[in-house]
Amino acid sequence: MKKILLVIVLVITSIISEAYAQKQIVFEGVTIPRTMQFENKTLQLNGAGSRSKMWVEVYIQALYLSQLSQNPKEIINDNLEMSIRIEITSALVSSGKLTRAMHTGFEKSAGDNFNALKPKMELLKSFLSDEITKGDVFELTYNPADKSVWVIKNRELKGKVEGFEFKKVFFGIWLGDNPVDEELKNSLLGI
Repeated sequence: MKKILLVIVLVITSIISEAYAQKQIVFEGVTIPRTMQFENKTLQLNGAGSRSKMWVEVYIQALYLSQLSQNPKEIINDNLEMSIRIEITSALVSSGKLTRAMHTGFEKSAGDNFNALKPKMELLKSFLSDEITKGDVFELTYNPADKSVWVIKNRELKGKVEGFEFKKVFFGIWLGDNPVDEELKNSLLGI
């Protein structure tokens, strides 16, 4: 009887573990959910990668989409829910360093439109100005209902940056023709 109970417990544990494992993946030691919820919509993990500076991994980034895609231009131009999730993996990351890196990437992505969109970038940077510590999670999610990018840190809404053009340039930081990191771009696209 004890053997039968042990087998039943092992089978149930195995089933639960498998179901739990399907809900998340572990990438370079960071647990990444396979889906995320936003405004009663389920977004699916499209791809994930790491960003390193001078041989130090600084964050793990994941891209979540309403409809999975490997076409960066389509993703940038889609007016659908999508999210960039960034989990800080290094104590070397500060608010200043993160916002400067985003600013540089945004400037590259915007090209000639940079000056017109600069006030929106400054607003985004203000939402990222709090102290950053290892383990912080940012969700930068586009909501087509109000045409804005929601800035969420550790599940707390910090603010919103309005504008579909801003959204396209923002996602272009990582997915555009001139991304901040080509290898990260391919990882986010699942290539």
